[in-house]
Amino acid sequence: MREIDVSEITQAVRELCIEANKRLPEDLAQRIAACAGCEELELPRGIMQDLLENLEAARALDLPICQDTGMAVVFAEIGQEVHFTGGVFEQAVNEGVRQGYTEGLLRCSVVGDPLERRNTGDNTPAVLHTRLVPGDQVALTVAPKGFGSENMSRLKMLTPAAGRDGVVDFVVDAVRKAGGNPCPPMVVGVGIGGDFEACALLAKKALCRPVDVRNANPFYAQLEAELLERINHLNIGPQGFGGKTTALAVNVEAGATHIAGLPVAVNIGCHVTRHLKKIL
Repeated sequence: MREIDVSEITQAVRELCIEANKRLPEDLAQRIAACAGCEELELPRGIMQDLLENLEAARALDLPICQDTGMAVVFAEIGQEVHFTGGVFEQAVNEGVRQGYTEGLLRCSVVGDPLERRNTGDNTPAVLHTRLVPGDQVALTVAPKGFGSENMSRLKMLTPAAGRDGVVDFVVDAVRKAGGNPCPPMVVGVGIGGDFEACALLAKKALCRPVDVRNANPFYAQLEAELLERINHLNIGPQGFGGKTTALAVNVEAGATHIAGLPVAVNIGCHVTRHLKKIL
């Protein structure tokens, strides 16, 4: 049994919140650069160049990439041989978020109640997903999620008769209806299977996969490629002004489901789909 003081969790989450908001994953930055070269028209090409300059400015000035520093989504994979000491794990995670957002001078955007709308002042509580795994390590992923893109996400309980074509049509239609609202070019996370909430979680997890890594299952890798092609033919383009690059990537995750169902969720990320991982 390995003991980990929860202060280590707090420190790790604090650092991840700050760093994830200031540095885009390298695979995503490279994809934006590559897609900038694909745009033939002056306007979308210029917008893509502006996005790249913004990334560099954030790096040079040590500032957040986007003013919406998001709601902190935290994935924790906890080894079953780990014993936490010194406090409560969930409280430690939220303390890390509090420190990261207040001491890191990140915008605090969380309200404590969805109808009363009072800002909590420190971006807590986080959205926390925990999973027990073998081993004696803790893997923490912090994914700050802005709501310009989050608000464009959709979920539908398809019937099995809808099949693969029904899934494709729903995903493409979700992006079409989103238009320029999620600050494209976007990353599209798709969850297929599970139940009502499980498919949404699959879609959220999909956004944390590098954009240069395809689904390990060739069937779903091909589906990702087809969806990306169809989405990029929508001509929504960078920031909604037209062009070839509506999506930078489509990541699909699938899971077991009931014989009577085919749940599908689309979780859209903007061009700064931020996430960062640390293993303790």
